[in-house]
Amino acid sequence: MTQNATDISTPVSGAATVKVWDIFVRVSHWTVTVAFFIAYFTEDDILTLHVWAGYTIGVFVVLHIVWGGVGPKHARFSDFMYRPFKVWQYLLKLISFRAKRYLGHSPAGGAMTFALLIGLAATVWTGLELYAAEENAGPLASISRQITPVVHSEAALIAYARADDGNDRDEKHGKDDGGLWEDLHELLANLTLTLVIIHIGGVLLASIVHRENLARAMVTGRKRAE
Repeated sequence: MTQNATDISTPVSGAATVKVWDIFVRVSHWTVTVAFFIAYFTEDDILTLHVWAGYTIGVFVVLHIVWGGVGPKHARFSDFMYRPFKVWQYLLKLISFRAKRYLGHSPAGGAMTFALLIGLAATVWTGLELYAAEENAGPLASISRQITPVVHSEAALIAYARADDGNDRDEKHGKDDGGLWEDLHELLANLTLTLVIIHIGGVLLASIVHRENLARAMVTGRKRAE
């Protein structure tokens, strides 16, 4: 791969490095990381913080998707979109310490990027639905009010009317509104956290195999040129 002279530098250690990750990719990566853990560990305890962390994730996911189409070479989806067999083959070689080094995302890294974007987007979406159903707030609140009569079946309304007392009715109504979204939101959040943990493990393993600090590269934007 040909690099411009301005992209290559030689640090004090003597190893030539090359610019790989642009500023948006780095800022997006660490911002979403921090926001996800804030959202995960606050939940209903600090709802405002939880909600704004979710908004932050949602905005950066959308921007990252756009950047994946128009950004620099290594930020584009086309640069790390591999077939499933290629991803599996890379993983097998990685655990046997024989994997090929990629300047941008490896096949496994690319697959994880797509998985995380999908997981984060789905988690944010269900969070917005839950926020609209339970708090009647957020960008989906008006939509939720319009579709609620359709979502609640006639059977659900009959069961609501037959509840033993007012408290039971209120509890059932709340469950009908937000119960499904709450379950989905928690499930997706936990699945996304699992992906994050796997991602961290994969980064550590790849750093050892390729003798390169990949986490630091996501801070500086530079990787070993060779």
